[in-house]
Amino acid sequence: MQQQEIHDFLLTYFQANDCVVLEDTSAYLTVQLTVEMDKELMNRPFYWHYLEKTGGIPNPGQLTFITHPELAPPDMKGERIHFGSPRLHQIIQSTKRLAGFIRLFEDRPPLKTGQSPLFPWLTQNVKISYQCDRKKDTFMSIGLNLISGEIMEGFHERLLPVKVTPKIPDYSFTLSPLIMPKSGLSRLDTYIRKSFENDDHTWAEEAMVRWQTDLDLLEHFYKDMEEKSESYFTEKQALQAQYEPNIQISIINGGLFYLSDRTLA
Repeated sequence: MQQQEIHDFLLTYFQANDCVVLEDTSAYLTVQLTVEMDKELMNRPFYWHYLEKTGGIPNPGQLTFITHPELAPPDMKGERIHFGSPRLHQIIQSTKRLAGFIRLFEDRPPLKTGQSPLFPWLTQNVKISYQCDRKKDTFMSIGLNLISGEIMEGFHERLLPVKVTPKIPDYSFTLSPLIMPKSGLSRLDTYIRKSFENDDHTWAEEAMVRWQTDLDLLEHFYKDMEEKSESYFTEKQALQAQYEPNIQISIINGGLFYLSDRTLA
């Protein structure tokens, strides 16, 4: 996840949660939190409990995120945020809680000839984690047309310019899916797994070599023991947990979007 992607993600997150963006520059982002978002992010339960008991006037906080430190003023005060930072992890987890699934409709002017049909798209934003004694995360946003079966990558980016609404617009109607959502989720899962089958898996082979090296050291250390102690098996299991290569897929969020046939063309 690049720094500009983090900046754009933060901007979208706070705007979606009704926070006022006070400053949005190439180097940093400053937002005024709502009461709800202060409770979500600032970890001030005693403050809010006191206000609710006394009827005081709430004063939600402001946050400044420095996404490009090299462009920020030297005396800039704020949180430096990058992939892997605790604050970004907190916001990603918040996104999962607040927007795990959504249903939206394209909001477009009505056709002069009558009602506009809207096609159902099932979407997922996922994190793919390559794990051994090192870790690498990549992200994928994909959508499945539940009428035609077309699968489209980069769905989130293509959807950003589209105006959407939580209620179906006047003079529009939704088409019934030919692919049921449960089947659609299975298709997306298969597509995601195939997407990294032909990747370069040198990282896994190198992890196996490092694993074997440490196993050899472990065996050498315990070679004079007739019966292996409990600590031997504990350390051996720990090496497996540390080095064994695996790929994990985590769903960040998903949605069902009803769009006109030419919106994503």
